[in-house]
Amino acid sequence: MGLTLVEAAKLHSGDVIRSAIIELYARSSDILMALPFETIAGNALKYNREESLPGVGFRGVNEAYTESTGILNPITEPLVIAGGDLDVDKFILDTMGQDQRAIQEAMKIKAIALKWTQAFIKGDSASEPRSFDGLQVRLTSNQIVDAGSTDGGDALSLLKLDELIDAVTDPTHLIMNKTMRRRLSVAARTSTVGGDLRWDKDDFGRQIAKYNDLPILIADEDNTGAQILPFTEVGSGGSTATATSIYCASFKEGMLTGIQNGDIEARDLGELQTKPAMRTRCEWYNGISVFHGKAAARLRGISNAAVTA
Repeated sequence: MGLTLVEAAKLHSGDVIRSAIIELYARSSDILMALPFETIAGNALKYNREESLPGVGFRGVNEAYTESTGILNPITEPLVIAGGDLDVDKFILDTMGQDQRAIQEAMKIKAIALKWTQAFIKGDSASEPRSFDGLQVRLTSNQIVDAGSTDGGDALSLLKLDELIDAVTDPTHLIMNKTMRRRLSVAARTSTVGGDLRWDKDDFGRQIAKYNDLPILIADEDNTGAQILPFTEVGSGGSTATATSIYCASFKEGMLTGIQNGDIEARDLGELQTKPAMRTRCEWYNGISVFHGKAAARLRGISNAAVTA
């Protein structure tokens, strides 16, 4: 059974440092906080994804059934290595205190979390072989819903948003940028549009919006400060790159989960021989697995305009 990183941190309550690292990592990303992770042995996970069910039907007396079997596609999800090294000069530690190292380690962990979140959406192993494929690359065919066919994108309609949700089996979350969440909030206060938008608290006591009881996760900025879901995508019609996407996913066992071989860790490598600095290495063996063909869907071609009914 997969655990979210917040739940995993509770299992390490006796190891204060490790628990703090996991909690800090999860808190840096809405998606990491919600996504369950399965711990696996080895460097890859192999599984069969259901493609189509076997045929069934009715038969008459003294007639035979037509033989039919389902189709399973074998999938292999390799783990990738995410992390980085950080050096803090001994002069800083000796003159400003050892807590300067902890501050830098926290910043490094946050950067890894934001980079991972970017890869979860936009990762493409074809252009970045050391990364995993994100949802934008993985989702094709019936798992893509077009907001419309206008060059540059179309305004989000609640009808299309509901269609996106219906494209996912047992959906649990929506993923979007802050602008689209604000657009939904305005629509909910507009009598001619509406929409079931409510507010709740997450595991850290922060406000989180819910549309039709599905928590809205924000894919905000990556580790470089760039927007993960900006209005720079090309819509289904034309070639003007002024659109964005909204994703719906089922973060559940047997649907869409993360995979890992051990928790993220920060290792103290001590003082370097080449310079008077203390080095820390942060590292995590991880990936994602889409076990079900309808575990996620994408609504693309959304312009930065008021939401319609």
